[in-house]
Amino acid sequence: MKKSILIFAVSTVLAGGTILTGCNTSTSAEKLETAQEKVADANKDLANANEEYLGDMAKYKTETDVRIAANDKSIAEFNARIESQKQEARAEYKEKVAKLEKKNSDMKKKLDDYKENGKDNWAKFKAEFSHDMDELGKAFKDLTVKNVK
Repeated sequence: MKKSILIFAVSTVLAGGTILTGCNTSTSAEKLETAQEKVADANKDLANANEEYLGDMAKYKTETDVRIAANDKSIAEFNARIESQKQEARAEYKEKVAKLEKKNSDMKKKLDDYKENGKDNWAKFKAEFSHDMDELGKAFKDLTVKNVK
């Protein structure tokens, strides 16, 4: 009797385990569909991030082009003012303006030559370029202050 109860118990446990593992509701097709949905969502997120990155690049380049154009205008104004200065001061101012003009054109070239290199490289480039543009702006202001005196 004990032997038959033991056989019945073992059979029940084995049958229960078989039933539990066989009742897996996720089929291979469902798993594949879920994986495909995750891939599609990841691709959408990547596309959105890439679009945001390219939009930021275009916006920054436009803003910087405006600053560079303003610098060009300031250079033209400085050159006009220099002509009314004394001969000794004129040479010094022309030299300073020429340096600023070269820096301004170098900055424009650097911005125009920048190619897509990824979001991290863009952030680094943007930070360095913004710093350089701020320094150039300060140099223009310093020239104005010296020119007025």
